[in-house]
Amino acid sequence: MTTNRPVHVDVSELTQRFVSRQGEIVALEGVTFSLSAGEFVCLLGPSGCGKTSLLRILAGLQDPTQGSVRIEHPRHEGVTDFAMVLQEHGLFPWMSLARNISFPLQSGGGLAKDKAIAIAMEHLARVGLESFADHYPHQVSGGMKQRVSVARSFAMQPALLLMDEPFVFLDYQTRLSLHSLLLDLWHERQTTVFFVTHDIEEAVALADRVLVMSKRPGTLKADMKIDLPRPRAIFELRGDARFGHYVSQLTQMIREEMADVTSQ
Repeated sequence: MTTNRPVHVDVSELTQRFVSRQGEIVALEGVTFSLSAGEFVCLLGPSGCGKTSLLRILAGLQDPTQGSVRIEHPRHEGVTDFAMVLQEHGLFPWMSLARNISFPLQSGGGLAKDKAIAIAMEHLARVGLESFADHYPHQVSGGMKQRVSVARSFAMQPALLLMDEPFVFLDYQTRLSLHSLLLDLWHERQTTVFFVTHDIEEAVALADRVLVMSKRPGTLKADMKIDLPRPRAIFELRGDARFGHYVSQLTQMIREEMADVTSQ
């Protein structure tokens, strides 16, 4: 498998409308931004502002009503354009942890079985789960399942990694551990990452930039650069005054949008 290069993404004037029994719903309106190659960008916004619709459009799973998405990168045969990590781990319950990683490498990446298994074992070791390779998803914890999900996504060597609140159901300490793991893998691979979250501290800890969406119809309210040094020590980061400053600013933005929603 050829190592993929990160992509540059241009999103221009995206609008998404749906028709329901109550009439037309505008989920997104005129959203424009870009992702630089190898950049880690987080998306924040109140519930219902169109974050998941935007993620699905970037993945090519949903066509926008208006606007465009342009992804610029050289294509390599046998390399995945993008991978997704969702709130649920998405592991096949009848496959071992190793097979959950090797299977898409064979079926989608066209690798021989022995090569796919070798890559799976390498990535399980990378996330500290090599001794659990023959275990099944029901035999491990939720945090371990998500570690496998993250390992699988990086094993596919995507040019673009899309993440939809992948750690939302995990306890605080497990989330911090996975933040550290994710940043280590990202720093090693420099994949372009677009990460949707409701957690403001999570966004500041991970991102190069944080995009903030308004209430529905979702528009781009802010594009904030997070000027914290890398690599980041996740467990110490919250003691940095700059971290607290970014969290405070973003919290105020989200509070304003939530206040507007509850007053309607």
